[in-house]
Amino acid sequence: MGKGTKQRSRWDIILDLLKVILEEKNAKKTRIMQRSNLDWRSFKRYFDFLVERGFVGDGGNAGERKTYEVRRKGRISNEIAGGEKDA
Repeated sequence: MGKGTKQRSRWDIILDLLKVILEEKNAKKTRIMQRSNLDWRSFKRYFDFLVERGFVGDGGNAGERKTYEVRRKGRISNEIAGGEKDA
C-alpha cells in the first residue's frame, strides 16, 4: 500500500460490497469487484460469504451474465451500519 492509504477492515469491505450492489442496478460480479476496489481472490472470499449467508442473492440475468442484488438481510445490515436506506 502506498503512503497515506489505510487498510480496510473486513467489516468495511463487506459494507462497501453491499453499498456497490445497492447502487448498481443489475450488478454483475466484475463490476462489483471493480467498484469495491478488490482483487479477484479477496472479492470472491467476501462475496461468497455474503451469498452463503443470504445477504446477497440472485437478481436475475442481464443479457448473458448473472446479476446480483442485496437481500432484506443485507439491507438491514447496511442500514444498521449507517449506509443508505434507499435503493
